[in-house]
Amino acid sequence: MADEPEVSGGPPAGERRALGVDAPFRLGFLGALGAAAALLLVRAVLAAAPVILLVGIALFFAIGLDPAVNWLQRRGLRRGWAVFAIVAAVISVVVVFLAAAAPPLVAQAADLRTELPEYLERLERDNELVRELDERFDVVTRLRALLAGETEEGAPAFDSAFGDVVGVARGVLAAFASTLTVAVLALYFLASLGHLRQTAYRLVPRSRREQFSELADQALDQIGAYLLGNLATSVIAASASFVFFVVVGIPYPFPLAMVIAFTGLIPLVGATIGSVVAIFVAFLVSLPVGIATLVFSFVYQQFENFVLVPRIMKRAVDVSPLATIVAALIGAALLGIFGALLAVPVAASIQIIGRQVILPRQEAV
Repeated sequence: MADEPEVSGGPPAGERRALGVDAPFRLGFLGALGAAAALLLVRAVLAAAPVILLVGIALFFAIGLDPAVNWLQRRGLRRGWAVFAIVAAVISVVVVFLAAAAPPLVAQAADLRTELPEYLERLERDNELVRELDERFDVVTRLRALLAGETEEGAPAFDSAFGDVVGVARGVLAAFASTLTVAVLALYFLASLGHLRQTAYRLVPRSRREQFSELADQALDQIGAYLLGNLATSVIAASASFVFFVVVGIPYPFPLAMVIAFTGLIPLVGATIGSVVAIFVAFLVSLPVGIATLVFSFVYQQFENFVLVPRIMKRAVDVSPLATIVAALIGAALLGIFGALLAVPVAASIQIIGRQVILPRQEAV
């Protein structure tokens, strides 16, 4: 009986030997290359993080203004003219606001700077707690020296003041450059957003393109509604604070309300951040006024977080109050202020996907 040939499913012996020697080395080499490439990619992303953040903010505002552009397009305007009209309207609002707000803001801020030493003297004279703090930590003395432009030894702090001025000027220029960059990028994004959206839709397989485009359009519309809702909460916070400041007699109510209006754009904690300055000025007036302002700020912040914001966002982006609070907290923890701004529309988008994609599939199983 002839010997049957040996049947083997593996590679020849020579190839097995080559694999036995080369495969671990090749695998390790490719793994090292992958790790190095990942490290370089992470470094590049971290180095470009400021630019990526500006691009993200510009895209966020462009998406937020896109519903207004689409509204004008549905009424017969071409997209170019619609973009021009929206941008002109935004610029006009900003210019009118600055023209109305800048003169009293500058005047009252200058008055505050001039009269602050008198407030400090009155506070030290009438408040025993402040006197004790000044005796222990020289709080009032240091503030007076700072306002007078002197060092702790009493010498003119020209170098320090010059350094502060240079630092402030540098910060103002950097902020202006960042704002201009965001504005220009937002304008370009807004002008070409329709084309960018259609290009992105073409990357999706044709069988799923219609459903994907519907979901994406709904999610993008949520951002515009969210921006309007956020602006509404900021205006309400500034208006309520202005009325309170006038009623209790806090000086410079308009600049303080403007600070709260701008910081109020930050979800959850914005009004609190803006209230810190108002609370400081209120304590300079008197201890009861300071305590009343502190209580008002705390109560209003709770009202805004748990009543006002959830209700407005429920109408604007159809997100439950609990989801609004949780999303804002998670977004702030991950990406800071920008994450808090993005959190609610992202939560709305996830809710749309869950409602129209995930739940129907689960029901069909």
